[in-house]
Amino acid sequence: MAATPAPLERFLGLWAEVSDLGTAAQALSWDQETQMPPKGHGARAEVLSSLAGLRHAKLSSAELHDAVEACAELADPDGVLAAQLREARRVLARVQRVPEELARAKAKAVSVGHEAWKAARQERDFSLFAHQLGHLVQLSREEAQAIAGPGGKPYDALLDLYEPGSREETLVPLFQELQSSLSAWVQAVRESGVRIDEGPLQGSFPVATQLEFARSMATRIGFDFEAGRLDRAAHPFCSGFAPTDVRLTWRATEEDLRPCLFGILHEAGHGLYEQGLPPEWARSPIGGAVSLGVHESQSRLWENLVGRSRAFWEWALPGLQQHFPSLRGTSLEEFWPPLHTVKPSLIRVEADQGTYDLHVIVRFDLERALFAGDLDVQDLPEAWDQAYERALGLRADHVGDGVLQDIHWSMAGFGYFPTYTLGNLIAAQLFAQVERDLGELAPSFRRGDFAPLLEWLRDRIHRHGSRFPASELVERATGRPLGPEDYLALRARDVEEVYGVTL
Repeated sequence: MAATPAPLERFLGLWAEVSDLGTAAQALSWDQETQMPPKGHGARAEVLSSLAGLRHAKLSSAELHDAVEACAELADPDGVLAAQLREARRVLARVQRVPEELARAKAKAVSVGHEAWKAARQERDFSLFAHQLGHLVQLSREEAQAIAGPGGKPYDALLDLYEPGSREETLVPLFQELQSSLSAWVQAVRESGVRIDEGPLQGSFPVATQLEFARSMATRIGFDFEAGRLDRAAHPFCSGFAPTDVRLTWRATEEDLRPCLFGILHEAGHGLYEQGLPPEWARSPIGGAVSLGVHESQSRLWENLVGRSRAFWEWALPGLQQHFPSLRGTSLEEFWPPLHTVKPSLIRVEADQGTYDLHVIVRFDLERALFAGDLDVQDLPEAWDQAYERALGLRADHVGDGVLQDIHWSMAGFGYFPTYTLGNLIAAQLFAQVERDLGELAPSFRRGDFAPLLEWLRDRIHRHGSRFPASELVERATGRPLGPEDYLALRARDVEEVYGVTL
């Protein structure tokens, strides 16, 4: 008769099985976006529903609950095991409040809803998605209410899934402060009369050549393609199945260099985080990224604070000119300003740094209205257009560039969008701290040397996985709580340097 595993071994073994089910579902979702034939979505929805049910059942089992509690007396309050138990209990507390039938129904609805969204976006017809979106909102509302409990706030339960500890009451004033400053800069830039020539970044750039150059940039900043791959998809994203298996996706337009290049740098930033997670904690409660805000900080840091810096292009521009001979007469002084425009636009993933967070705030406000019962799904397209007119002075010509532009709601990712702005704030604060610790990074960027920055991030962020809560991790890395000061200082600096505008 086999011996009973020691408590810690039993706990981690059971959790590894839960993790594996999640990874299997994630791999199938990646395939759905990149490789799956169009007619496969019905069968895929059933498989994902079954996996969600199996995962829910394992997380709800008395066996796992008992295994967690059996380890309690073994844990040093400041040790790794205590962190493992904290994260396990946090996940279990959410899952055990949600009926398995609801978990299965939501997983199936996400798969079906995602295909409906793709068809609606392609046809520019919201009615093709409206029913499924309403179903997703209802299921998400039921799940959030179950997690929040009597008297709880359902939208907080959604936020907590992506950014543990985040609350609507703290995000609202923070986002209002950002919106006030960013809107003032947009207005000041508009009134300045300065127009940035974006010609150097626009023209005819073969997509295959764009991919070749962008892939070389991802390699140079440290992404390991022996432990990852890059595939085309309708919406760029990163999926980390393990530190040794990280998938990136991309999209491009032949008329503009920026979506492909900065999209790949962005996803490579996510990928560097995934590849830097501690392998010894893989398949455990603390083996993954601590929050989506921290995750987004890594992508935003590499995309914007590195990839849009003047020093980066002092090194990279000659290589770009080799790939695209039409740019050989373009100077750095002509090339760099279009990377820092403040120009209201309709598409979030292609928005400039000066307006990006306004896109996020629109979505945050609409989600809050949906889950407060103040907005019906059928009224969402018009509410979206009105919000864009208020925030950015624009109205989309069709829903493909409006309410259907993002993938998130088709995946029931309600509460996800605020993490993008939190990522911007964290990235700015981390970058300010690394330059305090290592000195100015521009000289190393001019040499194409990004190892010092990556090593710092590996040490301060990546290697810790989810051992510390996100707020504590940021404070440990920077010596102070998260705030908007460094981010607003960056935006003010860029606006002054490019447009000559100060407030």
